[in-house]
Amino acid sequence: MDPISPLEQALHAARALVLADLVAGRAAEADVVSLVEDSIAQRRWWVEQWPDGAGFVAGLVAQDVQDALLDRYGRWPLCPVCGSGDPHALDVEPELGPDPHWVCHKAGVRVASVGSLGSATGPAASS
Repeated sequence: MDPISPLEQALHAARALVLADLVAGRAAEADVVSLVEDSIAQRRWWVEQWPDGAGFVAGLVAQDVQDALLDRYGRWPLCPVCGSGDPHALDVEPELGPDPHWVCHKAGVRVASVGSLGSATGPAASS
């Protein structure tokens, strides 16, 4: 059996992290998972062109899915920190870098690492 390449490892990890956040927000419907797969396919080409960017893929896939969901369904993930005012989405930081995390710019806080939204939103999270 051939070992899994670093490229494939990065893509599988990114898929798992973003899916974990979608599950935490109860947004992991089949059509939404298809958005993740679309992003993975596009980012595979991107990392093939720039192998040093493999560590950035999780944040990029999270942003891709967030953008696609905004176009189709609305904001995701909603901020679990701010209890008042208009609902708003979290942002991924850094936009291009390692260790991506969800932040609330309104409150100025880091909410969770990409893949760990469940720890920030709890079991009753909704999309």
